[in-house]
Amino acid sequence: MRCPNCNSLDTQVKDSRPTEESSVIRRRRVCVACNFRFTTFERVQLRELTVIKRNGRRVPFDRDKLMRSVQISLRKRQVEPERVEKMVSTIVRELETGGEAEISSEVIGETVMEHLRTLDDVAYVRFASVYRNFREAKDFADVLGELSGEEEARLAAIRK
Repeated sequence: MRCPNCNSLDTQVKDSRPTEESSVIRRRRVCVACNFRFTTFERVQLRELTVIKRNGRRVPFDRDKLMRSVQISLRKRQVEPERVEKMVSTIVRELETGGEAEISSEVIGETVMEHLRTLDDVAYVRFASVYRNFREAKDFADVLGELSGEEEARLAAIRK
């Protein structure tokens, strides 16, 4: 592992411990050259995924990019970071086990929206507005109508 301070490749692992229900290994490292300490995380990757963008371009899947876009939609919302991390891990696992090595950005966006809908309604609307490229207030009203319709159906089922 390259040292982020001096770029030396000579680093040592000082401590390793599992996190996230043992799906990630957290490693404390120290650079032998400059004595800089840093942390790395190691997670299982079932397969290399490639994202097919709307313009046809193919790019490697980036979990961190997915996490950033979810965090943007959740900005200033009261959602625990552990729940967000678990949701992103679930999305990545679904994509990896889907059987395809190449996944369209539309599939990824729809999957994220499904999970955000159950996590936080406001984040869902924020993400949908960017993903579906909302152009006018009517687009927001349509999505809010979907959400309120689902809520009414859920409450009706509870009352029965």
